[in-house]
Amino acid sequence: MALAMICLLINLYISVSECDRTFVSRVGGPQNGTFTSPVFLNPEGHSRQCVYTFLAGPNQRAELTFTAFDLRGTPPDSKGNVAMACVHEYLDVYSEVQQPEASELINSPFGGRFCGPIPPRRRISLYRAIVLSFFTDKNFTTPELFKGRYSFINDSEYQIGTPAPHSPCSYVIHAQNKRQGTILTPTYPGTYPKDLICTYLLLGGAGQRVRLEFRDFDLFFGGPHCPFDVVKVYDGISNESAVIGTYCGQQRNLVLYSSNSTMYIVFETLKRTANTQNRGFKGIFEFSESFVKLDFIAKNDGEHIRGSECDQKILSKKESSGYVFSPNYPFPYLSKIVCRYFIYGMQDAQHLERVRLNFLKFFIPKTDKGDCSDGYLKLYLKGQEATDSYEKFDHELCGEESQPIEVVSDGPRLVMVFSSGDKVGRGFKAKYTFETEYRIPGTAAPDGTCTFTYRSSSRKKGEFNSPRYPSNYPSRTNCTFTFIATPNEQVSLVFDHFKVRADSANGTFGSYGAAICQEDWLEMYNIYRDETQKLIGRYCSMTAPGPLDSNRGAIGLKVVLHTDREEVSSGFKARYSFENAKSIFGDCGSNVSSSHYGVIVSPNFPQNYEGPTKGAASKTCNWYINVRPNHKVLLNFEHFAVEGDAEARGCPAAVVRLWYTLDGPPIELCGEKKPTDKWQYMSESNYVRISFISADKSVGAKGFKAVWTEVADSGENCDEFRCIKSSFCIADKLRCNRVANCGADDASDELNC
Repeated sequence: MALAMICLLINLYISVSECDRTFVSRVGGPQNGTFTSPVFLNPEGHSRQCVYTFLAGPNQRAELTFTAFDLRGTPPDSKGNVAMACVHEYLDVYSEVQQPEASELINSPFGGRFCGPIPPRRRISLYRAIVLSFFTDKNFTTPELFKGRYSFINDSEYQIGTPAPHSPCSYVIHAQNKRQGTILTPTYPGTYPKDLICTYLLLGGAGQRVRLEFRDFDLFFGGPHCPFDVVKVYDGISNESAVIGTYCGQQRNLVLYSSNSTMYIVFETLKRTANTQNRGFKGIFEFSESFVKLDFIAKNDGEHIRGSECDQKILSKKESSGYVFSPNYPFPYLSKIVCRYFIYGMQDAQHLERVRLNFLKFFIPKTDKGDCSDGYLKLYLKGQEATDSYEKFDHELCGEESQPIEVVSDGPRLVMVFSSGDKVGRGFKAKYTFETEYRIPGTAAPDGTCTFTYRSSSRKKGEFNSPRYPSNYPSRTNCTFTFIATPNEQVSLVFDHFKVRADSANGTFGSYGAAICQEDWLEMYNIYRDETQKLIGRYCSMTAPGPLDSNRGAIGLKVVLHTDREEVSSGFKARYSFENAKSIFGDCGSNVSSSHYGVIVSPNFPQNYEGPTKGAASKTCNWYINVRPNHKVLLNFEHFAVEGDAEARGCPAAVVRLWYTLDGPPIELCGEKKPTDKWQYMSESNYVRISFISADKSVGAKGFKAVWTEVADSGENCDEFRCIKSSFCIADKLRCNRVANCGADDASDELNC
């Protein structure tokens, strides 16, 4: 068997000079055929080269397609290593040959080197010739190494328009010569050449626009910015015009329109060694006066989206408004058009808007079945276009005066898609308004300010928050939240998140008061029927307000958030509820008078106090201490353990409020008092109020024990007992009562007993 094969090879042996082959297109001769690799013996392994030349006739191109390929050289690996690739046997391709002589190949662009089992893709000559150069140093060859078909094709498809000078593939296309036709890369559908620039200038007439639809698009993809092979489409007469788009890779359903009568297309490929084998593009163009006129966009602040037939975008100018129309309004629109409207409110660190749309005129005919399957206007209120979810529309309108007459976007974006279908109608006119969006639940003020009202008559429980929570609130903002109770009700507030910017903070008892909270802050007030209001506190930083009940006699509460021009933070989230009014003492507490001292403890002390169950009203205890005129109240907390941390997060679950000044707001206490700490307060008058409130998120703690003592406001004169260390003047009968009435760090009233 081996001997027979050797004999066959000897019989088929030809010299190297005899292995070159030329295929020429001649009038009346064959215009297609097949080719195979040469067959010869090379027992000494000399280098052998065979040249195949395919030469088309005038007005023709040569086309090659490989049907089999298995050269014995080693192709580059997956990492692109070419140092040892295609060494012993390979095929070089030249498809940009201007002169087919072998001596001219060295001056012709190189089309790629191939070996192994993967053949070159289809090739179409840039001019009239394609040359294959086969190299081997193997001992023999067979006709199975490669096979293919050739054909000589008419090149009229590649004569797109008037040729531009100094380029084999640049054309000017005039509408008066060709209203519609085809443009394609110079060797489509064969692999396009490297290091090439082709331009296509489409020149329409007055009143015309240009439509370009890519039916096939296959370029090398080097990244989203197309740094290598690229198609750029310009909305004008040259590459200095506005860019419609930059494209590479594979594109589908790519249809582009010019804004006016001209379009300029540039196809550019880089010079490189990589064997990329993409086929380029094929598209159809059309000049027409029937494409949508864009003057309906110019009626408002809209801007035509380049490359589209009639899409537009409208961007807010801060609480601006305007009108949108169907194409050709007020005249009937054209059939079979699709226009998209992108109406975008402001959305940045400082602004957030929503879109309100009111239809003033509307008529898009329904089908005979009474549905919107032919013409329609679809509305998207939730930003569905960002994920290309156009099938998830919020409203589909057709007919006459279709509902809804007014819609509001959920967020800063509203999109409309108008499809005219086969029937023609008058179209629509609508007014859009950009409104500031605070993302605050509640009844907003009609003037658009950050003012919200919550009435018990509308809803008993709910939530409210700073603008845009959980995102940062804007700077230079004042928001007011008003809670109006019905008679015999009180308003309860509980804060679940709190972070308001403050440049300075009190590390002992948190961030309260105007002295500390000077940048951004939150204030709370009791409001009364005579329109007066009483400040409860000012809060900032991480110091969350404690749970709060409105005072008996107040008609509700008011919360004010103020932000300055500087940095911002995430703000707050809180809950409100309208509850049946409690007694002035709340769930516990008392009114204390006609006594010289007393002890106040939290519920269940020294055991843990218990908060209300989830969703229940807050538990409240109010103590009112009145002493004789010309006396003050000394309050000393001997034990204190209430959940919370004034420095880190405030007192959101439970709080002790202490009113001990004449007109000022209370202080808020929580956390745990160390044995060495001194927590005592002296009233400015003969009256003190203490309030302890725990919310439904309270988990309980030991609570507190406080001793209050009547102290004479006597100056240097003290007719009773003068405390040795504190110098307080207290009732003489308080000596030796086993209670430290002289205050913290002074036990002189209990000495010598």
